[in-house]
Amino acid sequence: MEIQHANALIENDAVTLGLLIVLLAGIFYTSNSSNPVFQKFYRVIPMLLLCYFLPSLLTTFNIVDGENSMLYFVASRYLLPASLVLLTLSIDLKEVFKLGSKALIMFLTGTVGVIIGGPLAIIITSAINPDLIGGAGPEAVWRGMTTIAGSWIGGGANQAAMYEIFEPSDRLYSIMITIDVLVAEVWMAFLLIGVGKANKIDKFFKADASSVHRLQEKMHNFSLKTARIPSTTDIMVILGIGLGITGLAHLIADFIAPFIEINAPFLNKFSLTSKFFWLIILSTTIGIVLSFTRLRNYEGAGASKIGTIFIYILVATIGMKMDITKIFDNIGLFAVGGIWMLIHVLLLFIVGMLIKAPYFFLAVGSKANIGGAASAPVVAAAFHPSLAPVGVLLAVLGYAMGTYGAWMCGLIMQAVSP
Repeated sequence: MEIQHANALIENDAVTLGLLIVLLAGIFYTSNSSNPVFQKFYRVIPMLLLCYFLPSLLTTFNIVDGENSMLYFVASRYLLPASLVLLTLSIDLKEVFKLGSKALIMFLTGTVGVIIGGPLAIIITSAINPDLIGGAGPEAVWRGMTTIAGSWIGGGANQAAMYEIFEPSDRLYSIMITIDVLVAEVWMAFLLIGVGKANKIDKFFKADASSVHRLQEKMHNFSLKTARIPSTTDIMVILGIGLGITGLAHLIADFIAPFIEINAPFLNKFSLTSKFFWLIILSTTIGIVLSFTRLRNYEGAGASKIGTIFIYILVATIGMKMDITKIFDNIGLFAVGGIWMLIHVLLLFIVGMLIKAPYFFLAVGSKANIGGAASAPVVAAAFHPSLAPVGVLLAVLGYAMGTYGAWMCGLIMQAVSP
């Protein structure tokens, strides 16, 4: 069933941005309200989840044009790298490394879950309804699923690479993008609900989360130690650091990516020809370098708070791109995506229990694959803003592995398809 939408009520991005900011302001205000009704509500529903869901309703009810809006592009190219700079500015890299190997193990488990989950979903579905995952040539379902694999291991650049390599039809590709977004965001909702129950989950896993708590406490104490009432000059300097380095990262990325594409095109499979990949790498790296300088003290004037605001604006623009009615288009293929995601999740929980990994590592390890740099720091920051760089570092690894892992997944899916 294809749901047709007329022109949206609001197509002006300036008006749309105003609506999104008002929604975010309302969510922040009510989540910090002393009203017992709001307090009970937010104990069940995470505020971050609302920041995704409410903007999606604007698109679902055709109030705004989420598909053609440029707000996500602006937020992901300007505000995301700036937020990464500001969130990494105060990071204690030595403490991050003390988190140990479990974070990396859970990330790699998530990657393996995607690689084997796709073929297993095809096998399971073909035993029930072989026609659902059939097709030939560009309409072969497995070809479209390779683009989901690219997105779920790395991100948009890896997804585009799979589109070029396996050449699904444009119609199939558009369906797969919808499955990718909606299934991933449903899992995101469960992850965010789990953040509020992290201590109970850690107890169930018999996990020692002391290294995570130690980093949280150390960063919190540093913020308190350097805290001051920010002046206009402080805020302007913080914006100069975040957006200035973002501009520098764009400048360098605009040189590096085309240079590699021309001189070493074989590196495309590692996303090294993607400008967005280099934008994330450079922003994060420069932010980490600056964390060893006196600029780190701008955390006391609210650097991470401004970075967090940028992240939430990005979250709202991501939510605006979702149209929940799309789940009724090709609903059978959504079942395939759901089975695929379930395999990814089950593997994470099994390995997490075996190695007694804290829930933080499970959540961030998953989103570093499924969501990349746009989602992993958001989930990490839901635990504590100081933990956002952990998500960034794992997401960068996902970008590097995404195309290779998705290519391998694609070949296996091709082999097991009916």
